[in-house]
Amino acid sequence: MKLVSWNVNGIRAGVKKGFVEKVNDMGADVICLQETKAQDDQVIEALVELEGYHVLPYSAVKKGYSGTAILTRKKPISITYGMGIPEHDDQGRLIIAEYEDFYLGTTYVPNSGNGLVRLDYRITWDTALLKHLKKLEEKKPVIICGDFNVCHREIDIARPKANYNKSAGYMQVEIDGMDNYTNAGFKDSFREFHPDEVKYSWWSLRGGARSKNVGWRLDYFLVSESIMNRVKQADIWTQIEGSDHCPVILELK
Repeated sequence: MKLVSWNVNGIRAGVKKGFVEKVNDMGADVICLQETKAQDDQVIEALVELEGYHVLPYSAVKKGYSGTAILTRKKPISITYGMGIPEHDDQGRLIIAEYEDFYLGTTYVPNSGNGLVRLDYRITWDTALLKHLKKLEEKKPVIICGDFNVCHREIDIARPKANYNKSAGYMQVEIDGMDNYTNAGFKDSFREFHPDEVKYSWWSLRGGARSKNVGWRLDYFLVSESIMNRVKQADIWTQIEGSDHCPVILELK
């Protein structure tokens, strides 16, 4: 089973850049999207030419903002939107699909923002999401993927010293939030397979950052320890363009 996660930075813009063709080439069973920037009906309309997938969007109340979606060949047993917490659930940031052997979630974790204006809110989000995932894990293993908006370690960011405790995405409290996931038994699948590899999943659109590979690893597949033995491969598809993020993938046996 091949799973893909991709922050598309606008699904309608992505479709104009060949998103449907890229999905067809991926051969994925499930594709989890973040930052669709569209209402549910607009996501469905944008993907009208995509065949073979159930399209399950979750848009923010605010139009053109945030939003997630799951594209899945096999219809899930159940699908839930959000955490059941109103302050978090009006932004379309979390979908959980239940399959026979596990839960699969896609999340777009809040960015702490310019001037770190949303840092406190982001910490609240991290705490609530981890609690929600651990509750699900009591029933089945959990795979949660998406744009977590944090570089976990120095190896995950091109310029660690310039950004540490100064930039959203590399504040110590955000790093602590990722530590909380891994300490709670969620494995960073990419690092399990590639402990020392320098690979990024996001590049600024400014200054030719992508061509210079001045990047950040913000996108993850976190996997319950109990199902990690089924993971065959985890990687970052840096060659695929069409967004400021590239896809990350997970293959299960």
